Amino acid sequence: MNPDVEIQRLKELMPASGRMYCQVVSKPQQTKVIEMEFPLPWKRKTRPIYLNFDLWQQLKRQERDLLLLRSVVWLTGVQWFKPDIYQGLAAIGLVGTIAEFTQGDLTGVVVAGGLSAIALRHLWRGYRGTKREIDVDEEAIQVATRRGYSEAEAAQYLLMGIEATVKLEGRSSLTFNELIRTQNLRGIANLSSVRVPQSVREE
Repeated sequence: MNPDVEIQRLKELMPASGRMYCQVVSKPQQTKVIEMEFPLPWKRKTRPIYLNFDLWQQLKRQERDLLLLRSVVWLTGVQWFKPDIYQGLAAIGLVGTIAEFTQGDLTGVVVAGGLSAIALRHLWRGYRGTKREIDVDEEAIQVATRRGYSEAEAAQYLLMGIEATVKLEGRSSLTFNELIRTQNLRGIANLSSVRVPQSVREE
C-alpha cells in the first residue's frame, strides 16, 4: 500500500467538515492501527488522525472506510465553543477560581474550582462516554450511506473493523466500550435481535 495514495483516497472519502479539520498522518511507530488525540480548545485548526500503515493495510478497504469515517465524525463532533450550559459553568468556575485566588480567598477557590471540575467532568463524559461512542458509530454509518453503503453493510464493516483492529494490535479482548458498541452494531447489521438498552447508553 502506498501511504500517499491511501491518504488521498481517505481525504476524498471524508465529508466536507472532515476535509476542513482532519488530517491523515502516517505514524509507523504507534502500536494502534488508528489513533486520534483529544482535540483541545487551543488546537482548533488541525485534528490529526494517525495511522500505522503496516497494520492499516491488513484491513479490508470497507473496514478502513468505516473506521476512518467514525474517527472523522468523533473529531468534528468535539466543539468547545458551541454554547452549552456545562461549558458556561466551566468558564464561570475557572474565572471564579482565578478571581478568588488573586484575592487570597481559599474557600472561594475551592468552591469555584469544584464547580469547574464538575462541569469539565460532565463535558468529558459527553465526549467520551458510552452514549457518545454509540452515537458516533451511528452518525458514521449515516455518513457511509451517503458513500454507497447500506446501513446494515456499514454497521457490519465497522463491527469487523473494530474486531480486526483488536487482533492487529495484539490485544486479548475488547474494552467495555467496544463490547457495548459491537453489540449495538450487530443489531444495526441485523446480526442480532438485541440492541443496547437506553439505560446502558446513558450510564
